[in-house]
Amino acid sequence: MRLWAEGSGKGIGRAVRATVKGQVADINRKVIARGVRAVNALRNAEQEVLKGQRSGRVYRKPYTKKATYTASAPGEPPARRTGNLRLHWNGDVKGGTTSGGGASLTAALESGEPYAILLEHGTSKMAARPFVERIKEKAAPEIKKIFSGPYT
Repeated sequence: MRLWAEGSGKGIGRAVRATVKGQVADINRKVIARGVRAVNALRNAEQEVLKGQRSGRVYRKPYTKKATYTASAPGEPPARRTGNLRLHWNGDVKGGTTSGGGASLTAALESGEPYAILLEHGTSKMAARPFVERIKEKAAPEIKKIFSGPYT
């Protein structure tokens, strides 16, 4: 960062403030960009957690004669039958500035499927198939790595 002063008297203070303000805006843009990378890390972790074979009961796929799929056992992440849960995720990054001029960031990934909450917590007729904590645990090292780098 390079600071310079132009003018005399009050003008010097304004020149320094303008330069620092530009640097803060640049860092805030970099924070938002890292937020987008964090959402991508969450999305990649979600894809990993929700893929693979499960060990539950074997069912016949609806509207087929012989095709089957293996459901998830209680406590496992949900098995894929239609693929909708894996496909319908929305990432969002909201950023702003704090009262001190620093960056504020919220990076979120949420499912667009209404039954995702039922799978996560279970119902009176179905045990929970938790997956949210596993996604966060899988993404945490990558997100820490993204935000730990220098902002130069």
